[in-house]
Amino acid sequence: MNNLGSNFERRFGKYAVKNISLVLIMCYAAGYLINLINPIFLFYLTLNPYAILRGQIWRLVTWIIVPPDTSNLFLVLLMLYFYYSIGTSLERTWGTYRYNVYLLSGMFFTIVGSFLMMVYVYLKVGGNLPAEMAEFLFMEASQFFSTYYINMSIFLAFAATFPEAQVLLMFLIPVKVKWLGIVYGVLLLVEFLQSRMIYNKFAMAASLLNFIVFFLTSRKRVHLSPRQVRRQQEFRRELYRNSMNRNGTITRHKCAICGRTEADSPQLEFRFCSKCDGNYEYCQDHLFTHQHIKID
Repeated sequence: MNNLGSNFERRFGKYAVKNISLVLIMCYAAGYLINLINPIFLFYLTLNPYAILRGQIWRLVTWIIVPPDTSNLFLVLLMLYFYYSIGTSLERTWGTYRYNVYLLSGMFFTIVGSFLMMVYVYLKVGGNLPAEMAEFLFMEASQFFSTYYINMSIFLAFAATFPEAQVLLMFLIPVKVKWLGIVYGVLLLVEFLQSRMIYNKFAMAASLLNFIVFFLTSRKRVHLSPRQVRRQQEFRRELYRNSMNRNGTITRHKCAICGRTEADSPQLEFRFCSKCDGNYEYCQDHLFTHQHIKID
């Protein structure tokens, strides 16, 4: 799985958008401006699968600019700054490509979730839904499919990556991010279980799916910086190259000093050195005579 991810990164990494958090903030700013000028116009930009299938394909993209909250300007600015700061921290730690994949996969899952919601509704009513009712129903449902839960997934990823980091709760109380992440996770679970709006459940499940996938596939590498991940990958490739003998066949043992393998000398014994930094293996002739490898 890691090799597959590395291959994709080498192939598509050049297309990753740098500072994508700022791009998302700029989209929000445009959405807030539209909301001030003409709030009704936002209904033509939401993620409405019913309208998309009837030709309004711009909604596949424009729903991103619909701001998740418009109630208080101060809270809006504070929220934008907060998500920009944690987003840029994740991008610096994970790398631009990986953070792009995380954010864009959340958006992709949200789009898929909106269409699955529509399929569920039609199956629930037996496919018999008048056009006028369907238009109104999915217009109302589209308001749930916003970037609100995607932002929550960014925070949860930040809490999983930097669990010991501290934030000031109510600008006064220092709290470790991991505890806030646990609290938010529990609240989201309770909201999902108690919500009677099927639209909200589909929106939550779809938007947070990227965090679930991230956590299950990266829990052992979540605290590694891009440099550390790259060093791990280079080390694995070096081990693979070192396991090849002169005939190009793979061997189980190879001395890091003389390069001999069990195919060259079946009588040789091989051991790993516990004092070397890394999985370096030596034959019996060099196990006690080699210079220990230390990585600063």
